[in-house]
Amino acid sequence: MAVRPVVALGGPNDAVLNQKAKKVRRVDDYTRQLIEDLIDTVRAAHGAGLAAPQINVPLRAIVTNVEDKLQVVLNPEIVDESDEELEQDEGCLSIPGWWGPVRRKTRVTVRGLSRTGKPMKVRAEDMEARCFQHEIDHLNGILFIERMDDRSKLYKVTDEEKEEEMEEEHVFA
Repeated sequence: MAVRPVVALGGPNDAVLNQKAKKVRRVDDYTRQLIEDLIDTVRAAHGAGLAAPQINVPLRAIVTNVEDKLQVVLNPEIVDESDEELEQDEGCLSIPGWWGPVRRKTRVTVRGLSRTGKPMKVRAEDMEARCFQHEIDHLNGILFIERMDDRSKLYKVTDEEKEEEMEEEHVFA
């Protein structure tokens, strides 16, 4: 178990952020260690989610941690989504300090494998649905700034402002 460095856009190894991640073929010691490192890293960063490419591992593994509800999904895919969308500000641990509005579905159903390799489905709404969409985008080499309708609305915040905003509005980090 370890907190790993998060790959930042513009930094070393950032090419992994624009690549499609490979499927997890089996849950072995390496995969279990990866899952624990993802969990430790997302918690240390106070993030709502983290994808394996963000710690420089090009595998389809994500964790979400929304309102202290931790989810681990290997090879996640969205199999159902609502018609309803909501535009809300997002940030990203790989683009620290930058936030912007992104339109996402308000409900999704995600299918994948659990941390033990068993098939699973998660039905998520609101913030958790947004988080799943954001993290699955990472597995496909897509950053939130690519989902923005208008990149001129991207804005920089200080850590103190971000913390206050997260606490008050529960926006994605």
